[in-house]
Amino acid sequence: MSDRYDGFDPLDHGAAGDGVHDDTAAVQAAIDACAENGGGRVVLRGGRTFRTGTVTLRSHVELHLEHGATLAGSPDFADYTVRFGGVVLNDGNTQWGDEPTGVLLNAEGAENISVTGSGTIDGAGRHFVLSDNGYIYTMDQRRPFTIYFRDCRNVTFRDVRIVDGAVWTLRLSLCDDVLIHGVRIHNDLKLPNSDAIDIDCCRRVRVSDCDVVAGDDAICLKATLEHTGTDRASAPVCEDVTVTGCTITTTSSALICGVEGQSKIRNVVFSSCVVRQSARGLAIRLGEGGDIENVLFSDITVETRFFHEGWWGRGEPIAIMAVPWTEHCGTVRNIRFRNILCRAENGVTVIAQDPGRIEGLVLDGVRVEIDRWSRWPGGHADLRPRRAEDFPAMPTDGFHLENVHDARLTDCEVVWTARPEDGRHALYAENCPGLHHEVRGAGVREDVAAVAVA
Repeated sequence: MSDRYDGFDPLDHGAAGDGVHDDTAAVQAAIDACAENGGGRVVLRGGRTFRTGTVTLRSHVELHLEHGATLAGSPDFADYTVRFGGVVLNDGNTQWGDEPTGVLLNAEGAENISVTGSGTIDGAGRHFVLSDNGYIYTMDQRRPFTIYFRDCRNVTFRDVRIVDGAVWTLRLSLCDDVLIHGVRIHNDLKLPNSDAIDIDCCRRVRVSDCDVVAGDDAICLKATLEHTGTDRASAPVCEDVTVTGCTITTTSSALICGVEGQSKIRNVVFSSCVVRQSARGLAIRLGEGGDIENVLFSDITVETRFFHEGWWGRGEPIAIMAVPWTEHCGTVRNIRFRNILCRAENGVTVIAQDPGRIEGLVLDGVRVEIDRWSRWPGGHADLRPRRAEDFPAMPTDGFHLENVHDARLTDCEVVWTARPEDGRHALYAENCPGLHHEVRGAGVREDVAAVAVA
């Protein structure tokens, strides 16, 4: 242990800290020595860059990055020794590929672990770009998660800066009692699948005061069976999650529950966030057999726009979809949006492929200002992933509801700043029994009915 620093120091274990030499063994040796001593702090010194492959955090260890310190992922995939089955293909679509996915900072079955400090974790995404296609990169399938913790307890991330994630940047699966506070995640907006924070089958999670720039979903709640192999009846759930005080820019969804939803996601609060320049804002996307229930979005401002179709989302400030990805789809129930201010190129979209899949929806004090400023055309929806047509034609409505049961829209407003040719109604509702609505429409070209209920 260094006499000059309060903690275990990789330099004492042979690290060069120059960003050139491989410091994996030295950083791991410092972590292991700390754990063997009963726990404590491993310190990466300021002004040093530690290039590593996979490093595994142990129970009761805090990894602290001083200001100016960098833990930099290796450009050589061979250095990532913890690997999983491939997560993505390189065209931007999330699938289970054939090539493995590695991990930079790893933990499994650990408790009382922390990553803190004002230093930087560099996910090395740029080293795995095969080509630049203008609006989206083609990536090497073999690329590492930046941080991937599984089955851990009492986990803290505080104040660190994470950059250039190569694929899902901060992923937590089957973890309990998690705090993520004051973290900055700044990824390349052209790098597909570089989600910022993925919370998968975790419980009691608090995300607060984070700044996120992500190529793909920014803060995403999932419920996969990837690590459990259990059936849905006994599967772990994702529950008791709060996200507050975050600023977000993304090329896909900013705050989302679902896409991968094989078991339940429930009891979630998103509040006091700002979403800017994103392809989709607040989203519930259920395509598999789990259920999503008891989710509250409140006091959020949203700005969304059209973008290249390599990215999911068609400028919807709010999107709720229950459309099967595989053969089965669960239900979405008890979802609330309160005090949401939106400026968007598209309207609020709520679609269930089958009646009864979405029920108990409340939109209260939601203002949607529809404008057009990007180069991409409107007039269609984005229902990916699903087996049928991905981009069905659909006019732009302020609020568009299909097959939604027991929906209540109160004190809602649609303002057409620039009403395009594909613009239609302030509210369009099709097969929505139990609908109650108070929607005001204002703006240019008021030549069609403000409300159409079929």
